[in-house]
Amino acid sequence: MSPGTTADKTGRDDNAASDPEGERAHFGYRDVAAAEKAPLVQGLFQSVAGRYDLMNDLMSGGIHRLWKSTMIDWLDPRPGLRLLDTAGGTGDIALRVWERLGARGQENGTQESAAPDESSGQDGSRITVCDLTPEMLAVGRDRALDRGILDGIAWICGDAERLPLPDSSVNAYTIAFGLRNVTHIDKALREARRVLKPGGRFLCLEFSRVVVPLFGDLYDRYSFKVLPAMGAAVAGDRDAYVYLAESIRRFPPQEDLAAMMAEAGLSQVRFRNLSGGIAALHSGWRI
Repeated sequence: MSPGTTADKTGRDDNAASDPEGERAHFGYRDVAAAEKAPLVQGLFQSVAGRYDLMNDLMSGGIHRLWKSTMIDWLDPRPGLRLLDTAGGTGDIALRVWERLGARGQENGTQESAAPDESSGQDGSRITVCDLTPEMLAVGRDRALDRGILDGIAWICGDAERLPLPDSSVNAYTIAFGLRNVTHIDKALREARRVLKPGGRFLCLEFSRVVVPLFGDLYDRYSFKVLPAMGAAVAGDRDAYVYLAESIRRFPPQEDLAAMMAEAGLSQVRFRNLSGGIAALHSGWRI
């Protein structure tokens, strides 16, 4: 850190986090002031929070469930896990990890073992869900309560570029369909590395670039014609799903994102395409 800069107790550099005057960012195909993007994203998800999971099922024909299961398989959660799930407001990833931990505990006969502290859940694991939008977090918290999960999952409002967690505080970081919504992907990746413990794993599931010949045109027509109409009919917000299609096209392709992860200090970076590249799963480690 250079002279004259300051860092808060989490290790973040507050001066580095501020946007230079006049900086621009993309919001879908729109060009906006960088400082405006986060509020725009937040407003978008406020609008669709109540129908977000239903829309995921309809848009993907349920395939997103298979993609997320693949992500959890790669994570391979074990007892004592300390997981940060960023942009995970409705709890889809967190609850899947929780269920996987419960199944593993039953297999090992340790489901009822004592947790090391009151805030931990089964087998001493702890999951933190961080999301920019309170309305999304409310949906996730309600889903957890409906399943009888009272401890072990924390729900906090925060920005992926300025995570409200200390350095080296988690051993796994996941982000599913959220990285393309941040203003500065490079900052979010550096923050992910900051909060990971040495030996911790980063996993990103995100829409990506189709790699199957001839399938790209069909996918484009579906994205720009069908999705907005579906969003208007089901979620009452056509513009949110126009943004979805546009933001996917503005997101870095697989190889570029892998390079950005390496530049952020993550090691052993690799990715795998899902459904012909409609989505991709990227993995990296803090060594």
